Amino acid sequence: MAERLALFATTARGTEDLLAEELKELGARRIRQDRGGVRFMASLDEALMVCLWSRIAMRVLYPLGEFEARGAQGLYDAVATVPWEEHLTPETTFAVEATLKDSEHSHTGFVALKVKDAIVDRMREKLKARPDVDTRQPDVSVVAHLVRERLSLSLDLCGDPLNRRGYRVRPTPAPLKETLAAALLRASGYTGEEALVDPMCGSGTILIEGGLIARRRAPGIARDFAVEQWPHLGARARELLADLRADARRNERKVEVPILGFDKDPEALEAARRNVKAAKLAEEIHLEEGDATKLPPLPASGGLILTNPPYGDRLGSGGQKGMKSFYFKLGDTLRVPGWRVFVLSGNPAFESAFHARPRGRRDLWNGPIACTLLGYPSPFSPRDSEAPLGVPEEALDVAPVRPENEGEEQG
Repeated sequence: MAERLALFATTARGTEDLLAEELKELGARRIRQDRGGVRFMASLDEALMVCLWSRIAMRVLYPLGEFEARGAQGLYDAVATVPWEEHLTPETTFAVEATLKDSEHSHTGFVALKVKDAIVDRMREKLKARPDVDTRQPDVSVVAHLVRERLSLSLDLCGDPLNRRGYRVRPTPAPLKETLAAALLRASGYTGEEALVDPMCGSGTILIEGGLIARRRAPGIARDFAVEQWPHLGARARELLADLRADARRNERKVEVPILGFDKDPEALEAARRNVKAAKLAEEIHLEEGDATKLPPLPASGGLILTNPPYGDRLGSGGQKGMKSFYFKLGDTLRVPGWRVFVLSGNPAFESAFHARPRGRRDLWNGPIACTLLGYPSPFSPRDSEAPLGVPEEALDVAPVRPENEGEEQG
């Protein structure tokens, strides 16, 4: 590989500009937003910084090329042109993940099989031996994305998606992805210097991501990355990551602001407690049972209220009328002097029922659901007259892998 790598980081649609800002802070260069992700250039140590420190990216991919791939034979032939012997050895295990969009092929498994066959045959021809497939813990993860007759091939530096921080030991039925929660915090201007409250915390994802920010803890500190097992880069990557992890641990800090979570569902609250403990933030995050429409007094210091209320399917009886009533009560409860409020809304009825005019908005995707992040300034506080949501740049309609909103969990 070249000394500076051309990479692509994927993210939820609507958060591409937030990821671009984060990548710039992490040392990436020549940053360009695409739909569902951001292209950038980085040296190996910079790329590993992104893997370790990005809170918003889902994957970090090393694109191998784009090809015309018509029919099964065209697919095979395109893959066979890639010099796989530069990325694999006969002792390396690998796996192929395929995604399709508007393709003549109807099954991702068929495409993955054709890609695998072409890789194995090329390796056997060049090296007289073939690598084995390991779908559970491969050394090298190959990502194939086929849009109509256009095939994109990439290697995944991370392996497991970056949202898998390792702390979600007990999920709730529709959890918010960790990377999306971090994007919401960034969009709302949270830096860990102010109090944070989630009045409907569910399994605690927003609070935990806020705690990691306040603690200045690298989100990937407790996990390994696939690039550490790559035959030609693995040893160097392991050496660099050892230094980066040590630096990250040294630079953590004590959390000086309150981080509070409430939920009226005892099972959700128990899940949050377990996840907070797994994240090693039990001393930083305080959880208690509570109804979001009847919150106890919040700290006078003020801060940020960020929450992801139910979109309607988990509110019980009452239908749309019940949802509007619930949102109306939230509008009364959450408007607390000194506290900015940001709400991820997946229900078109929310904005009018909340009976407050948002000063900022951002359209994005929570899994397959189109949502809006709405920002409300704290009452009676002129300094918060504008919510720091920003205006996302128009992303180009180009993606070497599927957009991250397709097929995700909803929450």
